[in-house]
Amino acid sequence: MQITGSADTARQASAPGSPSKSHNLLTACLAHALHDGYTDGLYAFLPVWQAQFRLSYAGLAVVRALYHGTMGGLQVPGDKLLRGLSPRAALALSTLVASAGLLIMALPFGFAGLCIGLVVAGVGSSIQHPRGSLLVTETYGTASRGPLGIYNFSGDLGKATLPAIAALLLPILAWRPVIAVMALLGLVITIGLLSLPPTGSSATSHEPEKAVVGQGRTGFGLLTAIGAFDTATRMGYLLFLPFLIHGRGGTSATVGLALALLFIGGALGKATCSWLGQHLGVVGSVLATEAATAVLITATLFTPLVPTLVVLPLLGVVLNGTSSVLYGTVPELAPRGNTGRAFAIFYTSVIGSGGLAPIVYGAVADHSSQTVGILAAAATAALIIPLVLALRPFLRSPSGEMSAP
Repeated sequence: MQITGSADTARQASAPGSPSKSHNLLTACLAHALHDGYTDGLYAFLPVWQAQFRLSYAGLAVVRALYHGTMGGLQVPGDKLLRGLSPRAALALSTLVASAGLLIMALPFGFAGLCIGLVVAGVGSSIQHPRGSLLVTETYGTASRGPLGIYNFSGDLGKATLPAIAALLLPILAWRPVIAVMALLGLVITIGLLSLPPTGSSATSHEPEKAVVGQGRTGFGLLTAIGAFDTATRMGYLLFLPFLIHGRGGTSATVGLALALLFIGGALGKATCSWLGQHLGVVGSVLATEAATAVLITATLFTPLVPTLVVLPLLGVVLNGTSSVLYGTVPELAPRGNTGRAFAIFYTSVIGSGGLAPIVYGAVADHSSQTVGILAAAATAALIIPLVLALRPFLRSPSGEMSAP
């Protein structure tokens, strides 16, 4: 009877919808939502910091870079340093460190305290992406593409929630108490992550990834380049969208509506395109989303205001949705089967591209026109098409479709 019970427990733990797997996915999603919420929530404080500390726009950009640069630059070192910790423990630690950074910012230490807090928060958030992705991948093995899409989508929930909370509280409270509230939320999430039942990963977690390491580094390099160009397209278009709306006669409120419509579509895209990847394959789904992105970006150059607003949710779906397909492919192409390091490198590339792309597209527009800048973003999406075709031989099947788990 004991042997039977043990076998039943093992089968339950390996089932796709088992509580153990759900707990691990919930752990990763909670951490991702909080950290992405921290990242975008800081935007709400930029005007306040600029006024209080008398910062120029360049100075404000440097202050912002203290967090984003630390978060992006420490992905690989952070993953390597904490490799001895379980992904769950690393996520709790990362959340605690990020919350401590916000707490430092909330204390009356002046401008130096703000800068130190941003760096500490960036250190904490640098740990989250690779270790959260690794937890999902280790838990679901070959069936991780869909759960990675859910993990990706959870970040958008945080981006939609925490900036909104900060924006609502800032007219009522000073900025330091608002930051303190966000830090307190992080401490609560840390306790929640530690209190969830600890579970092991699926027995199928590693072998499929090791089976494909003979593909070499070329496939992963192509995937990373695709991720960078996909992010560059998104950030480039976001740079010009407010000016595009104003050029159509829209007000500041209309710009807010346009961004909301694009982000709503983006959240839906992250939730649905991982499913699309399971049915069309990596190559087919990326071809579809990037081609649609290039066409729809170009279309917004020629549509009046109302049709542009109608197009934006659909554009958001394909503009953001590709990322879910790409994240789900990282474990398959991880060099030497080192999934944690692969995610760290991939996220470093994506975050770095997100920081540099607006500068490049802005320079293009400065030396030509806004229209040329937007067309450059559309051309970047089109450039991904030959890259993903070149990626096809490195995937598990020639079509780029995922084999059944």
